[in-house]
Amino acid sequence: MATEEELNTQIAELGEQIKKAKQEKKPKEEWDPFLKEMLALKAKFKEVTGRDHGPQTQVPKPKDSGQQEASEKNKEKRAAKAASKAKKEAEKAAKRAERERREREKAEKLAGIGQGNFGDAKMVKSHEITDKKWIEVGNLKPALAGQKVLIRGYIQVSRGVGKGVFVLIRSTLYTVQGVAFQNKTVSQGMVKYVSALPVESVVDVEGTVTVPENPVESATQKMVEIQITSFHCVSKAKQALPFLMEDACRPDEKKEADVGAYDENEEVKREDGLVRVGDKNRLDNRWLDLRTPANQSIMRIESMVGCLFRECLLSKGFIEVHPPKLIAGSSEGGSDVFTLDYFGQPACLAMSPQLHKQMAAACSGFERVFTTGPVFRAENSNTRRHLCEFTGFDMEMAIHEHYDEVMDVFSDLFIHIFDGINERCKAELERVREQHPFEDLKYLRPTLKITYAEGCTLLREAGIDQDDYEDLSTENEKKLGDIVKEKYDTDFFFMDKYPLSVRPFYTMPCPDNPKLSNSYDFFIRGQEILSGAQRIHEPDFIEERAKAWDIDLSTIEEYVNSFRNGALPHGGGGIGLERVVMLFLGLPNIRKASWFPRDPKRLAP
Repeated sequence: MATEEELNTQIAELGEQIKKAKQEKKPKEEWDPFLKEMLALKAKFKEVTGRDHGPQTQVPKPKDSGQQEASEKNKEKRAAKAASKAKKEAEKAAKRAERERREREKAEKLAGIGQGNFGDAKMVKSHEITDKKWIEVGNLKPALAGQKVLIRGYIQVSRGVGKGVFVLIRSTLYTVQGVAFQNKTVSQGMVKYVSALPVESVVDVEGTVTVPENPVESATQKMVEIQITSFHCVSKAKQALPFLMEDACRPDEKKEADVGAYDENEEVKREDGLVRVGDKNRLDNRWLDLRTPANQSIMRIESMVGCLFRECLLSKGFIEVHPPKLIAGSSEGGSDVFTLDYFGQPACLAMSPQLHKQMAAACSGFERVFTTGPVFRAENSNTRRHLCEFTGFDMEMAIHEHYDEVMDVFSDLFIHIFDGINERCKAELERVREQHPFEDLKYLRPTLKITYAEGCTLLREAGIDQDDYEDLSTENEKKLGDIVKEKYDTDFFFMDKYPLSVRPFYTMPCPDNPKLSNSYDFFIRGQEILSGAQRIHEPDFIEERAKAWDIDLSTIEEYVNSFRNGALPHGGGGIGLERVVMLFLGLPNIRKASWFPRDPKRLAP
């Protein structure tokens, strides 16, 4: 049998081999046998010596009785100290657990966990359909007094008062006040829960409709309020608001100009000391800005304009077409287009559906067409009335003898739109007026028509320099609008026979004066909202006019060719939707009538 010394030597040699193998990063398969052999030798070492193998193989010398007694006392002290420390740690842990339990219970109570009539609702994942029936806030009337109702909306204002809370709930254009005071149904926890919810959180509120002693001036539904019996949060606002809805809904302090340069203004304090939410803050957070009743109304009126536009033209035998927005060349000449690479070919975003709607109406046999869709203008115009992308409402129609046929349709169309807004959007108009006061649009039946020369004469009679063959500046357009309003008592008119030099290449020249054209513009409050004309329908004449505009004929070859197989005489025009809404409502900036504006400085959100 091997001696202790021989076993130590063998174990040490195996240890060195294992160490070296690991340093050389050899796979375990190579040094694992050494490890197994070493473990077997250590077991043999314990069998021979009666102790485990290790660096300390000598048996320690026994301590004398004094040393042993001192050692025992030290052990006792250390044990007592450790026990005391463990006890303190256990006490701290118990206190911490108790504190966490109380905080958890408090949080659960505030969240309504375990409560039946308030708390955080389960996330809506469409996992069930219940028999719940919601009512629109705008439909809450005194006739419902005594009835139980369930509404959903945003918390606009929450105000705790003693043992109760008042909340203003908003949905679309409308607001209603809810009241919760402690009683058999409303607990202290419920009042605290409602008071603690962040504003702009989405909630479901159930309660009984009552008629208050005095009208609730802060709500649109002034003659009712809800005595709350159930209150659940559907979606909690989880970040600080960039501005308060109260500030965003404040009436305009003064009337801003609707023309001129535009630069996004910052948030400032008004003369009355209240906050004025700046345009930049509003547009940076447009999804929140659109929640205000005024903006809700503007966009709903804009939607109604689209509905009325289609409604009128469909009744007159028009059909809707969908021309492309990607084209090979500029649709109207000029360089104000957004260019792009189209699979190796140069292309641009259409600044008008002009060429294709002509093809559809005059060359494809449809005769009367209209289209709605985005229009792109690469103009670096930082003004209150220009956008780089806007919504175009365009119409094109065949004519029999005279382009007055087109202007008559446009006159009927706008009167139908204006009448429709006034009749169908009464609530929306009031919500806009509350924040952006404006005078009702005045218009005549039939629409006032003057010639370009007559307009220039009116300006000169007012002491304003304006030549009959020069284009009108924005300033002179506004002045002419004021003159027409004073002379004819109308905010809406159109002007005919524009100089040929200021119209697109496809415009038909005037048969009586080669310097003029068969073209027209429509105006609201002194600003142009439609430009149109009779179009040239003879291909050789189109090429002649295109060359005069220095347009590369290869970029409009298909357009010109479309007239070579016979084309109907025709005319039409294009309307800027946002500008119509802006001017009808007397808004100071076209961006207020655009869902998510795109201008030279803004490409988000």
